[in-house]
Amino acid sequence: MAVPKKRTGHSAQGKRRSNWKATKPTLTKCPNCGQAVLAHTVCTACGTYKGKPVRLKDQAAAQAEEVKETKKAKKSTKKAKAEAPVEEVKAEVVEEKAVEAAEEVKAEEKTEEVKEETTEEKAE
Repeated sequence: MAVPKKRTGHSAQGKRRSNWKATKPTLTKCPNCGQAVLAHTVCTACGTYKGKPVRLKDQAAAQAEEVKETKKAKKSTKKAKAEAPVEEVKAEVVEEKAVEAAEEVKAEEKTEEVKEETTEEKAE
């Protein structure tokens, strides 16, 4: 084993250790409660990590909320489905009216052409 021949002086030791500095830990804000938290750790205030609950109690509560949200979403989709046919019927009626109006315009144009032709023939 290597053994130093002479003792290292205080100044040499200090120069060598000059870059051994304590660094401040990086802090981030918890997305759930907004409290300052060490990076990559569970929030001590609310028990979440990356916005998801980690504690068993919090997980159960989150699952219950998700079930409620899915039930609400299903109800809203049922309402939307019930309202959708009415909207489709309205859209079909509007389209039919537009087609009828276009046909009427074409019929009027044809009658005007026929009238013009008859007047030209009479003039000759």
